[in-house]
Amino acid sequence: MTASVAPVPVTVLVGSPRKGSRTQSVAERVGKELGVLLAAEGVETAEPEIVDLAEIGALLPLRASRNVPLGPQVQAALDLVRRPGVLTVVSPTYKGTYTGMLKLFLDMLPIDGVSGCVGVAAMTAGWSKHRGAGDQFLRPLLIELGATVPVPALSILESEFDDLASVIDGWGSRHAPALGAVVTRMHRRLAAIR
Repeated sequence: MTASVAPVPVTVLVGSPRKGSRTQSVAERVGKELGVLLAAEGVETAEPEIVDLAEIGALLPLRASRNVPLGPQVQAALDLVRRPGVLTVVSPTYKGTYTGMLKLFLDMLPIDGVSGCVGVAAMTAGWSKHRGAGDQFLRPLLIELGATVPVPALSILESEFDDLASVIDGWGSRHAPALGAVVTRMHRRLAAIR
């Protein structure tokens, strides 16, 4: 990218309802490793900003009614998720899909609410049978919300947590070139509009 183009913003949305969860640790690592993978493709990214739903989870059910105004914490989280850039959404697998808390939060977005984002779906799972949950459920949800999601979901089993770098590198070696190309194209287009 040229020096005149600002680094691409990166937001990592963590869908675990538990504070300090293993999924949160995985999400933070995925956000940093994505920066490394994209840098190898010539894409400069900003330091990832984390939106941890466990921190605002108690506020989300109140917003289930549209008559309840958004509080400043929920609004700030929505603003970060909606900003143009890379949006990485990481959820543990619950009952074979993403968490209800994540769904409740994302339901607050309008149709095409993340249309300026290049989305990356990632899910953690305890059981190999759930390895496809990210592609089956989370990736289509991000597409429904308007994100461009050019690559398959990253799936990480709990048994792989100790070898996280290898799992991310393996996924990245297959998908980083396509992801980097799409991020570059979208970021340049948005920069030209400004």
